[in-house]
Amino acid sequence: MASHNTMKCGDFRTTYEKDSTIFPTPFSRKMVLASIAFLLIMPIFADSYVLNLSIQIGYYAVAALGLNILVGFTGQISLGHAAFFGFGAFASAWINNSTGIPVFFSIPLAGLLTMAVGLMFGVPAGRIKGLYLAIATLASQYILEDFFGRAGWFTGGPYGAMANPVSIFGFAFDSDQSFFYIVLFWLVLSFVLGANLMRSRDGRALVAVRDHYLSAEIMGINLTKYRIMSFGISSFFAGIGGALFGHYLGFISAEGFNILLSIQFLAMIIIGGLGSVMGSLMGVIFMVLLPEVMEFAAGGLRDVFPSLAHSMTYLKQMSIGIAIILFLIFEPDGLAHRWRMTKAYWKLYPFSY
Repeated sequence: MASHNTMKCGDFRTTYEKDSTIFPTPFSRKMVLASIAFLLIMPIFADSYVLNLSIQIGYYAVAALGLNILVGFTGQISLGHAAFFGFGAFASAWINNSTGIPVFFSIPLAGLLTMAVGLMFGVPAGRIKGLYLAIATLASQYILEDFFGRAGWFTGGPYGAMANPVSIFGFAFDSDQSFFYIVLFWLVLSFVLGANLMRSRDGRALVAVRDHYLSAEIMGINLTKYRIMSFGISSFFAGIGGALFGHYLGFISAEGFNILLSIQFLAMIIIGGLGSVMGSLMGVIFMVLLPEVMEFAAGGLRDVFPSLAHSMTYLKQMSIGIAIILFLIFEPDGLAHRWRMTKAYWKLYPFSY
């Protein structure tokens, strides 16, 4: 008798739910779980340098995810993301210092307060697009920067503000090893929320607004509503990332939230991949490690070129612009696209043509 054993020889998806799942394959689910397990034990053996870079990647990735939802998924440009990042840092410290609410709870409250401010700027910005939108968001950057310098009751003015360490039930997360877990918690939670948002009806509406706003409007999608909503969501994640940044440093100064940081956030999502949740994280990793790699590479050349020691700051800033240009020329879809192409190649190997 002929054998009726069957073998799966493809990846078949028969429902929309399966097609929009967060983990396309069981292997990808296992890899994510293994990565989280590795991160949970990493502080045990990692030194302070590695933990410091990991924490930077964590809070920048949360904020970059918000910008990618606004720019990558909704198609709304923003040049003021650093200001909302800074507002979240000041808001969390202000909530904790003025009300006594524990830092662990002031972080999400700062995200909500930043979202409210983002919605305020989103109302006028939600009705314009293109160059006019870029100018409007640039105005929000400078308006908030001026607010940081003048609102001494909120930011400490030119003196800055102190941010207490995170504490829960009397235990203070005041070291790199312990604060790493706070950042990891918010990183995983934010990316799960972001990935699920894109699978929802509202997430598909945001993408429709980006791809063809006229068709989306004909289908009954309220363009203004979803554009304003995207500003609010983006500001919420920026506020969370900023709050983590502030409580990690312990001191917040308005000088760090300038237009250069906004451009760096744009570079993160362009390099990682616009419209990709995973690309937000990949772009941040690239941008955080790029200066460190350049510092390491320049270390071996300083004996030959002593002037490198004085020019390193400028070279690091130049490298950001060069990286953006090279990615726009050679890999406009970002690292996430290259990662998908690499996976597809090896999945079909040796028939990957």
